[in-house]
Amino acid sequence: MNKISAIITSGGNSTRFGSNKLLESLGELSVLEMTTSKFLDFVDEIIIPCNNEVKSHVLNSKLYCEKIKFAPSGQTRQKSVYNGLMACSSSKIVLIHDGARPYIEKEIIKKAIDLTFEKGAVLVGAMAIDTIKEVKDGKIIKTLDRKNIFHAQTPQCFDFELIKKIHEKYKNRDDFTDDSSMAQEYGVDVYILENEFDNSKITFKKDIKKPLR
Repeated sequence: MNKISAIITSGGNSTRFGSNKLLESLGELSVLEMTTSKFLDFVDEIIIPCNNEVKSHVLNSKLYCEKIKFAPSGQTRQKSVYNGLMACSSSKIVLIHDGARPYIEKEIIKKAIDLTFEKGAVLVGAMAIDTIKEVKDGKIIKTLDRKNIFHAQTPQCFDFELIKKIHEKYKNRDDFTDDSSMAQEYGVDVYILENEFDNSKITFKKDIKKPLR
């Protein structure tokens, strides 16, 4: 059975936002509710690693259903994802997505799922538009070819048993910025799914877009 799980990371402290950005209103839904709603039609279960405040918010949400489960949030994103993986049922693939990326298009989620069944490890990303410079000690040392540069986004999608094994191996390290970098360190080929839609992450108040399209 090709069961699909999603982990929606929701354990951050939103220091730069000034309050818990996941609970911020986007009209009828909060940020986290909007994010979660995008995945419900595509997965068999959604695991939300979070604190008690966020858990209570979800439990009282109009979107709450039996597909949604919870895991403890960790001190880092990596530890939260690990906790989420430990709470998953036996799945074929898992999608790992930032709770603060509510603008993800359902079309991209569907394409990511299909590509992950084929490739085993997929990163949703946006091709760089700006010219990219490599800098050392305040001095530009190289101009990079932006045709080969992508901004990493989420979901990052993997064969479930593979990414679980990777997280087990590196669970005592905390220097990874995302799951795809862990997979690359492990020696796994990660494939890019180019996303031309808005999939920005809410970090500051100015990142909130109302009304949400």
